[in-house]
Amino acid sequence: MAPTLQRLLRNRRACIWLTAAGAAVAASLATAANAQVITVQDDAQHSVVLPHPAHRIVSLAPHATELLFAAGAGAYVIGVSDYSDYPPAAKKIPSMGSSSALDIERIVALKPDLVVAWSSGNSTSQIARLRAIGIPVFESEPRQLDSIGSSLLRLSQLAGTEASGAAAAAAFKTRLAQLDTTYRQRPPVRVFYQIWQKPLMTLNDSHMVSSVIALCGGENVFGKLPQLAPTVSTEAVLQANPEVIFAADGGASPDTGWRRFPKLTAVVSNNLFALTPNWMSRPGPRILDGAAELCQKLDLARSRRR
Repeated sequence: MAPTLQRLLRNRRACIWLTAAGAAVAASLATAANAQVITVQDDAQHSVVLPHPAHRIVSLAPHATELLFAAGAGAYVIGVSDYSDYPPAAKKIPSMGSSSALDIERIVALKPDLVVAWSSGNSTSQIARLRAIGIPVFESEPRQLDSIGSSLLRLSQLAGTEASGAAAAAAFKTRLAQLDTTYRQRPPVRVFYQIWQKPLMTLNDSHMVSSVIALCGGENVFGKLPQLAPTVSTEAVLQANPEVIFAADGGASPDTGWRRFPKLTAVVSNNLFALTPNWMSRPGPRILDGAAELCQKLDLARSRRR
């Protein structure tokens, strides 16, 4: 074979090898890049996709702040909403405004790689604006107790703190199971759960609070109403005649309004209880502290039956 032809064949084989090698390297790099992409579904059924773990996170609700810290991502939270006061370290993080009135420009200036929003508490238009800018948004709206464990796992995936999130979710699941085993089968107690006094407001069965009431063997007397947080009349409460009245965050002590109705079963039995602020109103890990407190109050009501 002529030397010139041999050289051409060798060059051709070299080009083929280099092309194949380059394709293999490109495929390997693409696989590595795809392996780093994180995809989770939020509570509003949106897919949240990140090219890498989020290490600049803004939380737009106190419960979301608690979830992030519990999931091991507290060190990555660079902005919060007003009233994000737990854990104590959250108080040192700059506030971006109230849940319903956020400073969007300030949020954008922080260059977050993830915003954790509150579906029913943040402005829909402001959440949409953040997405339009290109900021990934995870909408958090736990409605059932089991979904808190799921939230811890998903947020830890987004932050790259899976080990911490898995441990927190497991601890939550274990404690929830213990409470469920202890209280759910106890005799039912009819409950009015007051979240505000004027106007008189409560929560229906779609809210997580009703999951806690059911966990403790209680029955929400207004659970079947269609609104998540319905306004009710005093007459409706008297007609429902609950055995227990709880005053939660934002509501005055039930003593201030219901003692004037001496025939009301909750008054007759002295079952007018105030609950520790924030434990029940924030769907985070501490809701089990609120559940334990509420379960104990219902047991006290059972002991007072005549």
